[in-house]
Amino acid sequence: MLPPDFRKALKDSGDGRKELCLQLHAELPCLVGFGLSREAELDVQLDREEENALRRNEPFNRQLRASQLFGFLKVPFDDSGRFVLPPRFVKGALIADRLYFQGAGADFLIFNPDELMKLGADWRHAQLACEDLAEQALARGRK
Repeated sequence: MLPPDFRKALKDSGDGRKELCLQLHAELPCLVGFGLSREAELDVQLDREEENALRRNEPFNRQLRASQLFGFLKVPFDDSGRFVLPPRFVKGALIADRLYFQGAGADFLIFNPDELMKLGADWRHAQLACEDLAEQALARGRK
């Protein structure tokens, strides 16, 4: 279920439409989510990434990167934030019975909390936030 702040931002991004754009992250075991307005920015991002790679004299596979950036699906959600994850995303992001949403600017990440905990120290801030939310949910369940 999408947290309320995410629902509002996504509806604002889509001119009131309740759709979430989802794709597998290119490097991490998670999903990337973003609103409909971000779709228009992806060509610019692709060009920028290619220019940066050329400037650094690094290889860049434009076709591969384009398939990663544009390989998203538009998934509807209801007023309470419920949505159905396509099976390929469940499998690709190793999703089980829980989700953790990590805000990340123009887009956000959706993790299986167990997979998030396997990441290195760079992700400690997200791991601690995830633990806090899990403890809060557990405490609410005990009441």
